[in-house]
Amino acid sequence: MYWINFLHIYQPRGQAKDIFDRVVNESYRPLIKGLKENKSLKLNLNINACLTERLFKDGYQDVVSGLKFLAQRGQVEFTDSAAYHAFLPLLPETEIKRQINLNREINRKYFGKIYNPSVFFSPEMAYNKKIARIVKNLGYQWLILDEIAYNGKLNQASWFCFYEIEEAPGLKVLFKNRRISNLLSNALTRNIGSFKKEIGPIVKEDAYLLTAMDGETFGHHRPGLEKFLFQVLSAKAWKHLFISEALKHFQSGGKISPLDSTWTIEEEDLKEKKPYKLWHSADNPLQKLQWQFSYFVIKTVESLNHKTVDYQRARRKLDQSLESCQYWWASLYWWSLEMIEASSYNLRQIIFNLKTSTSFKKKAEKFYRQVLDLAFKWQRTGLVREFHKQEKKWQAVPFKERTNPEWYNQMILEFEAEMRRAAKDEEYERAIKWRDAIIKLKSGADVYDVLHVVNELWTVRRIPSCKPFLKYKKFSRFAKEYFLPFNYKPKYWKK
Repeated sequence: MYWINFLHIYQPRGQAKDIFDRVVNESYRPLIKGLKENKSLKLNLNINACLTERLFKDGYQDVVSGLKFLAQRGQVEFTDSAAYHAFLPLLPETEIKRQINLNREINRKYFGKIYNPSVFFSPEMAYNKKIARIVKNLGYQWLILDEIAYNGKLNQASWFCFYEIEEAPGLKVLFKNRRISNLLSNALTRNIGSFKKEIGPIVKEDAYLLTAMDGETFGHHRPGLEKFLFQVLSAKAWKHLFISEALKHFQSGGKISPLDSTWTIEEEDLKEKKPYKLWHSADNPLQKLQWQFSYFVIKTVESLNHKTVDYQRARRKLDQSLESCQYWWASLYWWSLEMIEASSYNLRQIIFNLKTSTSFKKKAEKFYRQVLDLAFKWQRTGLVREFHKQEKKWQAVPFKERTNPEWYNQMILEFEAEMRRAAKDEEYERAIKWRDAIIKLKSGADVYDVLHVVNELWTVRRIPSCKPFLKYKKFSRFAKEYFLPFNYKPKYWKK
């Protein structure tokens, strides 16, 4: 098997310095150190230009030079992206091209000629046909997408070939394996043996495994996980591959038309035709206002004489202000009043600093106030909390009360099997995790989970993996303690 390990590193433009310093020292520097010490490892890396600029500005030139050194040594291959992490599918074509060209221009300035990507990564793996066409016309050969983009379902794309995009002849695509990526980034396994088992039979075949994760996960969000990353990367069970090398090892699986999607979207969202719901939902008036404000500022700035200092200054600020985070934090699924206000204020200031008519400034002020008023209203009235309650209304009922006893007991067997497997692999923390999940289910305390324990089990295990509950002749004492009473008892059950 060929492991194509892809990491995306990025920090919002307004990230607080103390947090930025932590990310550098907990994640970026350890990753570079680990790669330098393991010369055989390869990493496909995306670094948005805004992060490169910030690293240099804040005195972390060693991170930039370290990545450059690793690229020159043949261990890191850069991908291209949007300079300021813009949500590309919803931007005008001219803005998309500008973000991409700026990303290449700025990163080339700091990394030199070694920065010459043939692979494109759209922030959030956000995709539509417009992106494919633009990326192809700009000369890129590869695109990486989440596997759900293949046909709207998971576990459908083949790991034995690449595909070509129908709407952009010559542009090839590889798909992220979502389950294994989540397994690794959520630290649901910290044992190489169990990790190999999770990958399954393809580990011994001429297949590829593309994991795509945020680089900050390793060391910053999950302390110590960077050590396990290097352990599994160093295992002899797989070879390492750059995305650009896939053509040497795999054949085309034919032409496809990927669906509009992102790397966080679920199958149900696509059925409901909500491919970008965390960034632009039709039933979210706050996001609608944000996008209207963004389009207004883009149109106003682009109407200026491009040769003037006024335009150049405004254009620079506008590029920086199109980051995707502002819409994401207004989705209600994720919420930050601070981020919403700061982003809208930045757009307002772009117009206010122009030598333009008062009417434009009045309109910018109106947009800013509308965004702010609505956001504060949602915060004050408790709408945000109520939204989360309604979203998880089903979870307010304990699992044992919303499923039949047979399936509940089947899940106890699944949890028990996963617990015993973890203990056998000496992953004792993980074994305790699954044991505690069983206790939660029996007590009904699963209603307080942020990520429900059953959903979490689905990420690491194909369910059902155990044989059907009714076919067992005997059970462990542990399992019987947590079963629900079941009226129908086959004659071969022991008393």
